[in-house]
Amino acid sequence: MDFQYSPKVKELQKRLIAFMDEHIYPNEDKYYAEVQANRANGNPWVPTVVIDELKQKARAQDLWNLFLPESHRGAGLTNLEYAPLCEIMGRSYWSPEVFNCSAPDTGNMETLERYASEGLKEQWLQPLLEGKIRSCFAMTEPAVASSDATNIESSIVRDGDAYVINGRKWWSSGANDPRCKVFIFMGKTDPSNPNRHLQQSMIVVPRDTPGVTVLRHLPVFGYDDAPHGHGEVLFENVRVPASNILLGEGRGFEIAQGRLGPGRIHHCMRLIGLAERALEDMCKRTLKRVAFGKPVAEQTVTLERIADARILIDQARFLVLNAAHMMDTVGNKVAAKEIAMIKVAAPNMACQVIDWAIQAHGGGGVTSDFGLAYSYAQARTLRLADGPDEVHRNQIGKMELKKYK
Repeated sequence: MDFQYSPKVKELQKRLIAFMDEHIYPNEDKYYAEVQANRANGNPWVPTVVIDELKQKARAQDLWNLFLPESHRGAGLTNLEYAPLCEIMGRSYWSPEVFNCSAPDTGNMETLERYASEGLKEQWLQPLLEGKIRSCFAMTEPAVASSDATNIESSIVRDGDAYVINGRKWWSSGANDPRCKVFIFMGKTDPSNPNRHLQQSMIVVPRDTPGVTVLRHLPVFGYDDAPHGHGEVLFENVRVPASNILLGEGRGFEIAQGRLGPGRIHHCMRLIGLAERALEDMCKRTLKRVAFGKPVAEQTVTLERIADARILIDQARFLVLNAAHMMDTVGNKVAAKEIAMIKVAAPNMACQVIDWAIQAHGGGGVTSDFGLAYSYAQARTLRLADGPDEVHRNQIGKMELKKYK
């Protein structure tokens, strides 16, 4: 395929890069200082003023809701067109929110766009698209190996014109955010169904429904990721209208596959942006530092790492663009192997490149001064999120073997 970007995408890239240069990078220290001040005051779960201000600027420049392929509600970009823009936004951990393109909201908005009734779209999708509220996806559970989604034990039981929900979820991203007003919850409506992939359903749960309790936030390598974060949430006899079910009973696994495909593309492209920035930092740092009589950049081991980093990043990018192209042309189901491949390749690539950058920075690399330690924590987490490496590798291996059976 032709990986050349269209004039439309090139123009958006140009505008997005300019916005990052003018508004995102200069405000990074301000953002983290604001979060730290809120943390010192005893409540890190406070939305930042800097992001709220930048959201207005991004929306005014029509750099808003760039995802949602083939939908009139978004920018009308395909997955392939959105991928390079996602990479640019991924260079700064918090910048996707400025453009209303951050997880889990993007995945939840795509889920609502594809599978929700018009009433649910009006109630929840529209305010999400406008950036007025945020959301949470509640799927993973602490009591079972959630790498196998069919293990989920939470229950969704029909009771007249309502469903009653019970279960405990964790790694529910955004649950701690005070702007989170709605959950998309996955549980079992038919646990005895012999087809394990027809037991689950997804349902929309308003955050303020009685019985929903956020028990705690879950730190990642010691980082609380405030003000967004990840939570452990208890659902006790939570009653919601039967009309809140998405697509119908037994369709939860199908929805999950539709939701996670684009989400994996987004994660992988953001990781490529993160790795690109780490490589830039490594190059700049090693050109300035002198060891054993010459710049660190001229040491053979550094040259090799810089070269390998460039190779790994470009390999990952081409894999992701190919997967995006296939999703656009033949659909997520046919592109399952390519999606699984990037979900293994991109996080592992980013971990390696960021690790080399940390090493090049010496002791400073593991501090908060350069942001590399936090970048590594994010990249390492994504070897687990949206399915661990092992699950994707098993899937890829089975698809390869199938050719010879």
